Amino acid sequence: MTLFYARVMGPLSHSLKLVCFHPGSSRLAHSSSLSSLPRSVSEFVSRSVELCKPAGVHVCTGSPEETAEILGTLERDGMIRRLPKLTNCWLARTDPKDVARVESKTVIVTTRQRDTVPVPLGGAKSQLGNWMSEKDFERAKQERFPGCMAGRKMYVIPYSMGPLGSPISKFGVQLTDSPYVVASMGVMTRMGSKVMESLGDGEFVKCLHSLGRPLPLKAPLVNNWPCNPEMTLIAHVPDRREIVSFGSGYGGNSLLGKKCFALRIASRIAKDEGWLAEHMLILGLTSPAGVKRYVAAAFPSACGKTNLAMMRPSLPGWKVECVGDDIAWMKFDSQGRLRAINPENGFFGVAPGTSMKTNPNAMLTVQSNTIFTNVGETSDGGVFWEGLDETLPPGVSVTSWLGKTWKPGDKEPCAHPNSRFCAPAAQCPSMDKDWESPEGVPIDAIIFGGRRPEGVPLVYESFNWRHGVFVGAAMRSESTAAAEHKGKVIMHDPFAMRPFFGYNFGHYLSHWLSMERRPGLQLPRVFHVNWFRKDPAGGRFLWPGFGENARVLDWIFRRCAGGEEAERIARPSAVGYLPREGALDLGGLSEPVDTQALFHLPKAFWEKEAREIRAYLTEQVNVDLPAEIEEEMKGLEERVRGME
Repeated sequence: MTLFYARVMGPLSHSLKLVCFHPGSSRLAHSSSLSSLPRSVSEFVSRSVELCKPAGVHVCTGSPEETAEILGTLERDGMIRRLPKLTNCWLARTDPKDVARVESKTVIVTTRQRDTVPVPLGGAKSQLGNWMSEKDFERAKQERFPGCMAGRKMYVIPYSMGPLGSPISKFGVQLTDSPYVVASMGVMTRMGSKVMESLGDGEFVKCLHSLGRPLPLKAPLVNNWPCNPEMTLIAHVPDRREIVSFGSGYGGNSLLGKKCFALRIASRIAKDEGWLAEHMLILGLTSPAGVKRYVAAAFPSACGKTNLAMMRPSLPGWKVECVGDDIAWMKFDSQGRLRAINPENGFFGVAPGTSMKTNPNAMLTVQSNTIFTNVGETSDGGVFWEGLDETLPPGVSVTSWLGKTWKPGDKEPCAHPNSRFCAPAAQCPSMDKDWESPEGVPIDAIIFGGRRPEGVPLVYESFNWRHGVFVGAAMRSESTAAAEHKGKVIMHDPFAMRPFFGYNFGHYLSHWLSMERRPGLQLPRVFHVNWFRKDPAGGRFLWPGFGENARVLDWIFRRCAGGEEAERIARPSAVGYLPREGALDLGGLSEPVDTQALFHLPKAFWEKEAREIRAYLTEQVNVDLPAEIEEEMKGLEERVRGME
């Protein structure tokens, strides 16, 4: 392994030196200037060193030896604990104030506010992102970053979002003072020397991250977890392709290749370049006849996205294979087919609710080389969380994510609701053989979905592309633990992108609508699903979910085939095309399901739904709402008025 350190030899960036040491030895191997790095990377590192004043700089190689060194550093610092029951697995417990994405402190920086968010009607607060002026951003940066890495090491992480060599992939370079971030980025991205070589003098997204706790500490750490929650700021500057994050070590705020780059910055790049960067899983679905189709699906966090991506179908002969569980970058190829890659290299999944019943492939994935964060720890060196669906062996006790003794039945949860596993995607038993295909996989269907306990049918298909864009814009779902929202309330979450838009949502809708006007494109069919409808009388779920969701995918698959058979299995309704009676394959279900209840469209519910969608789009998107979406809104209202 090679370790690189930069020392400030003088006041100017050209006086920075890279000094190379062998690990475990004080012997100097050689030295060279920062110019040995690609020029633009060298300049970025030099400016950031002068600003942040780290004690040293380490350029990450991505080697196994380096990974072991980083994990050893984290263990010595008390930030992670080895889990001996699993293979090369680790547990981190964060400061309880640093456990989720902080949407209220996440901003987009542009010259004009309207480039970031629509100006809401009547002075209402925007729910579609937070704008910060360039002047306020520079002030905020100067209040936080000067000297912020004093006494700490700055890590330089060259990484690729997407397979190296893919025409869809993009490069990033993240600077951070968190070895936890380095270890996690090594799982979540393709990272290291090969990326730096491929990058050369090409373009990359500049990512600067600091925990905001320079040494020596002025106050003690909680759980040995450095963070500065009072000063947390996650800022994106799309015009300069830059991300600046301060004060949080939590994944969604600190692993800047994830939501920050892969969605907020990438969605803006996609608009500029004519493609789509979306909060979507990608899966391959193969029928018993051997025909394969790929679908992309957008769900808010904690709505079963990873479970669907890794599903084991209950229908005999069907196979589901995972391309990605969270993010899809999609471009139309020269033949007009929409092709998608998973820009990530790992899974950053929600642990609670994951079990051998709900997601056996995820459970098999996390048995090795995984970093767990804020889950419970068993006394025999394993992990535990709500919904694991395992009985503790006799004599085995549990320590909660707060470091307290825990037992089943306690009021406080064993694991934080947003506790995570960070695991390599290649370990998933159901990964698609083409998951790293440079050209991407062809998408036949796009699925939107959310957690709706009432009124919304199990599945329906949009009437056309434009209506499908409206369906995405009108998505609503119960809030999740992935952000700081409390309680279960129905929130508008258009395209499951509400926290992740990198530019004005009205312009985003126009971008999606523009695909219909581009000649020669084969637009995917668009669907909406809802696994979470409940019996209003007893409160139980009407649909068994999990592997049984393959029955819904089967109907979607047959609709994508087109022709007379596809027409026979659907009927029009006020919301879109529903499955005809008997069109869903329900054979072999352990318990009967009430299809009448699953597909019932209560007029009163949809009258209220249409009013609330209109109120939301009118207030939040205001004058930036495309005329086509207004027409679709009127169409829904008219169809609902005609309901019996």
